Amino acid sequence: MESTASLPALRLRPWQVEDVDSLVSAHRDPDLRRWLTSVISSDVDAHRWIDSQHQDWAAGSRFSFAVLEDGGEGFAAVVGHVTVKIGNDSSAEVGYWAAAEARGRGLASRALEAVVQWTFSEHSPIAVARLDLLHAVGNRASCRVAGRCGFELKAILPAQPPAFPTEGHLHARHKS
Repeated sequence: MESTASLPALRLRPWQVEDVDSLVSAHRDPDLRRWLTSVISSDVDAHRWIDSQHQDWAAGSRFSFAVLEDGGEGFAAVVGHVTVKIGNDSSAEVGYWAAAEARGRGLASRALEAVVQWTFSEHSPIAVARLDLLHAVGNRASCRVAGRCGFELKAILPAQPPAFPTEGHLHARHKS
């Protein structure tokens, strides 16, 4: 992704073992933990999670990207995450988060849009016609990201405790 006059460039790449510290640090944030279904609390958890991302990538079932931002001295620490999880039909689900220090700069929207473009491109290993985006109703920031990236609100989903203790929004974007 190219930089603009006001926004530094982003780099999306598969998660690496070198990202463990950034991953654990991001997951210490209570605001992030509030919305996640699984939380990484230690280096062991982070290694296990990164290993599972590699396995899912190899199986073609999930494509997870670490998001890095050029802070003027090149691409350093991970500042976010974006993923595409393949569904059972002609759809996939996207998800994302931004580390606390990176919020409020449009990072999640930019990373999500980059993944949408990659997913819908003719060179993508993913053959889907629709991307779904789900988030808790109370997660207003995710709702704004969905809207900025052209995902339409399709439904309000009932709570499904314990994994999803509150109602959710289902947004969708179709390949054009």
